[in-house]
Amino acid sequence: MAKPCFCRFSLSLADCSFVFAEKMPSAACDMLLDDIEDIVSQEDSKPQDRHFSRKHVVPKVRRRNTQTYLQEENSPPSDSTIPGIQKIWIRTWGCSHNNSDGEYMAGQLAAYGYKITENPSEADLWLLNSCTVKNPAEDHFRNSIKKAQEENKKVVLAGCVPQAQPRQDYLKGLSIIGVQQIDRVVEVVEETIKGHSVRLLGQKKDNGKRLGGARLDLPKIRKNPLIEIISINTGCLNACTYCKTKHARGNLASYPIDELVDRAKQSFQEGVCEIWLTSEDTGAYGRDIGTDLPTLLWKLVEVIPEGAMLRLGMTNPPYILEHLEEMAKILNHPRVYAFLHIPVQTASDSVLMEMKREYCVADFKRVVDFLKEKVPGITIATDIICGFPGETDQDFQETVKLVEEYKFPSLFINQFYPRPGTPAAKMEQVPAQVKKQRTKDLSQIFHSYNPYDHKIGEKQQVLVTEESFDSKFYVAHNRFYEQVLVPKNPSFMGKMVEVDIYESGKHFMKGQPVSDAKVYTPSISKPLAKGQVSGLTKEFRNTLGIHPNLMSHSHAATPRDSALPQDCAWRAAVGLALVALLFAFFAKVYN
Repeated sequence: MAKPCFCRFSLSLADCSFVFAEKMPSAACDMLLDDIEDIVSQEDSKPQDRHFSRKHVVPKVRRRNTQTYLQEENSPPSDSTIPGIQKIWIRTWGCSHNNSDGEYMAGQLAAYGYKITENPSEADLWLLNSCTVKNPAEDHFRNSIKKAQEENKKVVLAGCVPQAQPRQDYLKGLSIIGVQQIDRVVEVVEETIKGHSVRLLGQKKDNGKRLGGARLDLPKIRKNPLIEIISINTGCLNACTYCKTKHARGNLASYPIDELVDRAKQSFQEGVCEIWLTSEDTGAYGRDIGTDLPTLLWKLVEVIPEGAMLRLGMTNPPYILEHLEEMAKILNHPRVYAFLHIPVQTASDSVLMEMKREYCVADFKRVVDFLKEKVPGITIATDIICGFPGETDQDFQETVKLVEEYKFPSLFINQFYPRPGTPAAKMEQVPAQVKKQRTKDLSQIFHSYNPYDHKIGEKQQVLVTEESFDSKFYVAHNRFYEQVLVPKNPSFMGKMVEVDIYESGKHFMKGQPVSDAKVYTPSISKPLAKGQVSGLTKEFRNTLGIHPNLMSHSHAATPRDSALPQDCAWRAAVGLALVALLFAFFAKVYN
């Protein structure tokens, strides 16, 4: 039989450490034992002999300063590796869908006990939520990663860039959370703080069918407590040759109507007065689950309080063409902004074909002309790409004529950037100088007209929702989602106010409240405070052990803290059980 192996056994129990040490030298165990009694051979000394020769078991007491210990326990250091107490800075680039994801991640982290900070220098971890639409956005994302590493910050990456290309060199060794896994952000942050690298990039599925993403009733911290951003679906049905977002968001997956309506109801109960519907293509909503966008919108307007407003997100021309009549009726509804974002990208059919946009310029014009006729005053916003591969001067001139004809009040002009892995990146490129010049020329045309001059002198009802960038005015929007600047009267915030338009600019109007104006409150309850966590359902609080009153991220309960007493008790019980087993074993041998 092999020489016995006596191993040192150490057990930590509360403040005492019991150490059982044999006098025999330690040896490496090179065979598996079927039973603990197999360690005793005939040549070995008997347990009775060893019992009197070995040292008594002596508890080693660790002395400590009780006062200092209590102070440290109540106020753990900011660099502690115990998850749930660190400060986290969240930076989001890109679309409203991405912003909604960022709000959800902030809410879950705050509910768990992390402190969300707006100061990156004081943060222990940076959560960087990226956009992959254009090169500049990814450049900012990459530079932020580098800066975080230089400042020895923990980093978690989110959004479309790492989802679409997780194997890029500058992402190596970093934690990544996928666009459909945002409900697991706490796990990823927790492991990252412990020093691990975690990557969750999978898709949400139910019986093999792809879902829209994480649950809509998760906690969130709204950037603006008055505005709720609801993602109605993720992905799209197109395969545009220039689009990198498709690689990240995938094919269309829609949320059920009842879940979206419930989310809207919850938002209004939390003081929201404006809802934005967002997705990669709102017009395609429901095609994967047997419904459509108008059906959803009619259900939503039933639950919108009077004075609150709904804003539709971007829709591509092919899918809205099928619902023009219904969409016109919905856009005329008093609680829906008469506003629609319909990207045209170019007025050249040949370029549209190279882009694989699945419509022609005539389709776009039909949508715009119909809505302008049926919804008087409607605001049509659109996008244009300058310098797409193969675009000729004649193609560009067609786009110029379209802008001059419709004089879009809201126009997003983008120089073409070839995104890695897209078909357009492999096409013959337009020279960089030509792309820049076309972008500049189109921008000059856009700035040559003022879309709001004719509205001076009008009386308008506007909904006030935020503060201007220069902090001099409050920002409101009228029925057509046109920006109206009003005086900074705190009583106006979150309210519907009647104003006289007295000035206009390229992107705004200025309004003065009429003397006898009624300030109408659309919200059915008081808005949450800025930074307060919304959506903390009873189920979620019970899961994390959060007290119902602890709703603000600055005072959120730390589940780890509440679990510590139970954890200590569990360890003590296990330790006592092990000690009992050992004594029972030796008692059996003695007898």
